[in-house]
Formats: sequence, C-alpha cells, structure tokens
Amino acid sequence: MGAGHDHGHAHGGPPPAGTAGAAHRIRLRIALGITLTVMVVEIAGGLLADSLALLADATHMATDALGLAMALLAIHFANRPATGNRTFGYARAEILAALANCLLLLGVGGYVLYEAIQRFITPADTAGGLTIVFGLIGLAANMISLSILVRGQRDSINVRGAYLEVMADALGSVAVLISAALILTTGWRAADPVASIVIGLMIVPRTVKLLRETLDVLLEAAPKNVDMGEVRAHILGLPGVADVHDLHAWTITSGMPVLSAHVVVSPDVLDAIGHEKMLHDLQGCLGTHFDVAHCTFQLEPGGHAEHEAKLCH
Repeated sequence: MGAGHDHGHAHGGPPPAGTAGAAHRIRLRIALGITLTVMVVEIAGGLLADSLALLADATHMATDALGLAMALLAIHFANRPATGNRTFGYARAEILAALANCLLLLGVGGYVLYEAIQRFITPADTAGGLTIVFGLIGLAANMISLSILVRGQRDSINVRGAYLEVMADALGSVAVLISAALILTTGWRAADPVASIVIGLMIVPRTVKLLRETLDVLLEAAPKNVDMGEVRAHILGLPGVADVHDLHAWTITSGMPVLSAHVVVSPDVLDAIGHEKMLHDLQGCLGTHFDVAHCTFQLEPGGHAEHEAKLCH
C-alpha cells in the first residue's frame, strides 16, 4: 500500500467462537422440545374442551416451534466459515430468520383475531375446566422455557425473537386461564374469544419491535448502542488526527458490529510515532469506549479525500 493508505482491522467474518446466538444452541433446542410437547397437549386439550383460546395458544406455540427451528437452522448456517465470495460467511442468516419470524407472527396474529371474531358471531360451548387444566400445563412449560432463554436474549436478536415469542405464549396462557375461570364462574362464553383477541394483540407490538431491530440491521443502521457523534469525537481527540470522514458503522449480525473510517493524520505525527502506533491507538480508543471490535481504518494525509471517487463520500 502506498503512503497514507494503511488499513487497520480486527477480524473479518464470524469471530472464532461463532456468532452470539451460537452460544445458546442447547437452550434453543430445549425450548423447542418443550414447545413442541406442549403444543401437542394444547391442541388435544383445545379440541376436547372446544376452546378457541386454547387452540389459539397452541397455534401460537406452533409458530414458536417453527421460529425456534428457524433460529437453530440460521445459527448453523451463520457459523459456517467465510469464503472468497462471502467474506462474512452466512452471518446474516440469523437476521433473515428473525425477519421471517416477524412475518410469520404477524400472519398468526391476524388469523387468531379473525377466528375470535367468528366466535363472537357463532359462540361455542367451551369447557372451562378442561381449558384451565391445559392452560396451566402451557403456562408451566412457558415459564421453564423463559428461564432457559432469558440469558441468551440479551446477546442475540435471534434468541431474543424466540424469548419474546415464549413470553407472549406465557401471557397468552394467563389469558386462557382467566377466560376459563370467567366461563366457570359467570357462564360468560364471550370470555373465550375475548382472550383470543388479547393473545392476537399481544403478538403485534413485540413483533413490530423485533421487526424494527431486524430492519435496522438489514439497512445497515449504526448499532443502537453506538453514538456516532461520540465515536467521531473520540477519533478526533487522538493526538495527530486532523479529521475523519467516510465514517460508517453497521451490524453484520448480533454481537458483530463493524466500523470503517478514513482518518486524516498529520505526516509529522506518523513519522514520529509510526503507522502501527496510530492504528493501535485508534483501535484501543474504540475498543475501550465503544462496543465495536471489528474496525477498519484508512490513514491518509490532508487533501487526499479530494482525489477519492465521489461514491466514497
């Protein structure tokens, strides 16, 4: 490389330990097993009790099972090694799985709401006692799954999607129990479709939130915990740095934020401390103050930006 064009970087592609979601494979597998078991139990219970709320919760659990399976499959692909053409490997597979999860959840939410409206038109004779039994089974299973996934949801958007799905299931089980109790104590049959509507509406807000996070990654927005103004200020605060431009930060997948920048440095400073020391200072600055370990810097003299292609600005 010519003078003033040194590049510093810290890793390319998935880190040696894998993506953030990879550390939670076992937790996802256990949660998937629990979800599939309870789904079958709730379907049987819903048919026996003629409870739409219980069937709605079972349908949502089926969606969760599919979501958990997609999350596990995405983790498998995301941790495959990088290639010459795919320099970050398939790390984005986890984000695509989260996006698919969002679309699936919105579809299920709409279906549950539609079925609830049909039950208002044509009420069913729901067996409250059986609904309570199967609802308690579902709630207990959801609480176990939540305890398994609570740690991983902080690290991976993929695992967070699974965690939020199970949380909504737990709330849905509570809604099922309340509706069944109302049917037993008051005979109010409308409690069943009302609970179904509550379950459907609970799907939407958390899905929209997850969808927003997923789209931010796909649109290469700056990581939410990285203030680009502060990053620029820190870089400019280093001795010898005159300017910084083409500063970009984005997320490949959960736990893999990356950053690149063109840093204008005084030639006298580079002659005095050397390119390696300057790159070390830049990496240390961002690694210490910000959650960005994968950085690429181009060191250049003043005026060099005028000779770069306009596409780079």
